[in-house]
Amino acid sequence: MKIGLLECDHVLEQFRSIAGDYRDMFQAWLPQAEFAFFDACNGHFPADDDDCDAYMCTGSKYSVYDDVDWILALKAFVKKIHAGKKKFIGVCFGHQMLGEALDGKVEKAKTGWNVGAHSFQILQREPWMEPFRDHLNLLMMCQDQVLELPPGSTVLARTAVCPVAMFRVGERMLGIQGHPEFPKKYEAALLESRRERIGNEKTDAALASLDLPVDQGRVGEWVMRFLEGV
Repeated sequence: MKIGLLECDHVLEQFRSIAGDYRDMFQAWLPQAEFAFFDACNGHFPADDDDCDAYMCTGSKYSVYDDVDWILALKAFVKKIHAGKKKFIGVCFGHQMLGEALDGKVEKAKTGWNVGAHSFQILQREPWMEPFRDHLNLLMMCQDQVLELPPGSTVLARTAVCPVAMFRVGERMLGIQGHPEFPKKYEAALLESRRERIGNEKTDAALASLDLPVDQGRVGEWVMRFLEGV
């Protein structure tokens, strides 16, 4: 299976020594996957949705409702993937893009930044969720949330402050609000660099939460099973 990774941002040079760019993080998270890389935030998209068997969409410092040319082009491409019945996984910004592109609604979360390790409560067990657990810990780094779901959607998980932490549209498209591809060291570096914006109290609590185990590997297994149609 050839997976097209739609890159919606790049790791700042000062943090590249931690785990490389986002493409490197995704490859490390899903080592069994064959990726093709598309620098979407610089206007590089597949010539056709049939170029790959499935697509994944990364996080970004941008918001999906920003009036930016490449974001508008990405929305159109996600609609095309949906119409073409391709598999799709959206992570953080990609999760929000899935909601926004297919006529849901994304806005800033009233609770502010969601950062650090959060507990995801699974609301509906799916066949690809094996080995199964009803709670998962995942890293988060976001301000926006999906507030209204697209037609044909099902909420699969929530956190204490994020009602739509995981959802699918139909049987082929999946959104995950967390960052299963992030190493803890990178999350910690981002937290410190954004301390002034996030606030000391929330930053310190998020850094402390990094002592919790996170379930990146299990979610990686789920994602591959979803893509393979298990």
